[in-house]
Amino acid sequence: MQIVFLGTSGSWPTPKRNVSAIAIKRGPEVLLFDCGEGTQRQFMLSKLSFMQVARVFLTHFHGDHFLGLPGMVQSMSMNGREAPLEVYGPQGIERLVQELLSLGYFTPGFPVEARKLRPGDAVDGGDYEVRAFEAAHTVPGLSYVLEERPRPGRFNRERAEALGIPPGPLYSRLQDGQAVTVLGRTFRPEDVLGPPRRGRKIVYTGDSMPSPTLVGMARGADVLIHDATSDAALEEKANRYGHSSSRQAAEIAKEAGVGLLVLTHLSPRYEDPATLLADAKAVFGNVRVADDFAEIDVPYPE
Repeated sequence: MQIVFLGTSGSWPTPKRNVSAIAIKRGPEVLLFDCGEGTQRQFMLSKLSFMQVARVFLTHFHGDHFLGLPGMVQSMSMNGREAPLEVYGPQGIERLVQELLSLGYFTPGFPVEARKLRPGDAVDGGDYEVRAFEAAHTVPGLSYVLEERPRPGRFNRERAEALGIPPGPLYSRLQDGQAVTVLGRTFRPEDVLGPPRRGRKIVYTGDSMPSPTLVGMARGADVLIHDATSDAALEEKANRYGHSSSRQAAEIAKEAGVGLLVLTHLSPRYEDPATLLADAKAVFGNVRVADDFAEIDVPYPE
């Protein structure tokens, strides 16, 4: 699983940073979290393709988080896309998508399916799910948790051989969760597999102030991608507009016990994010500031 930051600026783009868009690649599938203006071009400058995007999750309806959607959909259509595109977001997402895609004389050549999510709702992706929870912002908004389902435990080959299970296809069946029979004796996966191993967990706040809900949802995350609109000196102003400082993001990361904190949605006033990083590092050690096109590989925990 890989995170690719396509836009890391808050409110409006800068010469070095586009507005909010974060792609997460799992195998051939790309999930897109927010789609600020210019996201389709950011895709073209990255190693990913917007044609791979299967689902879009919008956090809220401030323009720097959704205005790239109509252009990306038009580009998808003009490039021959036929597969449906799923778009999720808070209340009003159905009307928003309908109006965005009715601009001008354009009709997508593929289905675009919009679905409202409430806090607590989840989107089932098979071996993962994306859960929505309430963001502490000035307008109705969502934050998201992407979490993989537990994986089977490690296969104990020595144990399998000791039980008399011959190497080959039966091993694969056991690893896939199926029971097998050898000479009239049935063996279950738990006979040869260790305890289940947890999947990976990524949390994206979107625009949000710190909140107890956020701490709980981020608990034990491998990566927390957090709003860091300001440094500590402007924290009060950031909070007034429904945002966090980098120091507050670090406090959330520390309390939630996350593996890596990534700061994004930087105010355009910070050409150099050094103060943002320093404020966060004073609280939580494993932190980085996201730049446009930064890539983060998220390995399995074990």
